[in-house]
Amino acid sequence: MKKLLGVILGASVFTLAACGKQEAPTNDTAQSNKDSAELQTITIASTGSDADIWRHIASLPETKEAGLKLDVKNFTDYVAMNTAVANKEIDINAFQSYAYLVAFNDANTQKIAPLSTTYLEPMGIYSSKVKSLAEFKTGATIAIPNDGANESRALLLLQSAGLVKLRPNFDNVKGTEADVVENAKNIVIKPIQMATAVRVKDEVDAIVLGNTLAMEGGLNVLKDSIYYEPVDQTTKMNVNVLATAADRANDPILKKVGALYHTPAVKAYVDEHFAGTKVAVDQPTSYLTSTK
Repeated sequence: MKKLLGVILGASVFTLAACGKQEAPTNDTAQSNKDSAELQTITIASTGSDADIWRHIASLPETKEAGLKLDVKNFTDYVAMNTAVANKEIDINAFQSYAYLVAFNDANTQKIAPLSTTYLEPMGIYSSKVKSLAEFKTGATIAIPNDGANESRALLLLQSAGLVKLRPNFDNVKGTEADVVENAKNIVIKPIQMATAVRVKDEVDAIVLGNTLAMEGGLNVLKDSIYYEPVDQTTKMNVNVLATAADRANDPILKKVGALYHTPAVKAYVDEHFAGTKVAVDQPTSYLTSTK
């Protein structure tokens, strides 16, 4: 009986020891927890295809190797994204052109700043009724964005296309259709909310769309537009940027996020998923304000 009791007690001790061993984290798990604790979490507000890109970047080993963990927040309101960054509720946002950033700063006391350049998406003119610029009839209606810098950008595109002429001192951030000085075909320029632009495409002769909205509507600016922006010095205000609070523009941790966008893995992803419509621009932010 004593022998049997000894066997039972021995088995119980072995079982308890085994349970205790299972509850302890393995070396790999402990190291993983340690690694995660050492990563710097950066919150990024974004929307549409930009959010898709940043979710992909968040999953890359290059991001972890940079010591970063990216938390991508989806927003639908552009002003709210900038306000959240200005208030430091969000570290960075990824959605806007430099011109849009300048327009936001002009309209608000709280300021944001470009952290890094990312790409330029050509703005295009799309039509279901004509196949070339020459086919526009007198009095044709073209819908353009009605928000700040995008309105100015659209008007510059119409001028580049030869449809209108703008005053020599046209403000490429605050300009409006009132700045049109020549309009040979009496084009009716109709500013509208761009969120609904693709849906009203067939109700006007043409619409001017930024590439993000165009892609969400199943359009490719290189294939489906009848005219799109040239990618050169004249369009550098339209380069997309990562933005942060003005006093964080030189934060070395945040600068790492900008560098991630230009890694080979991200370039391959963007080329594959966006058919060349996001043209990479890897320049210092001083490029945006330089006169050359």
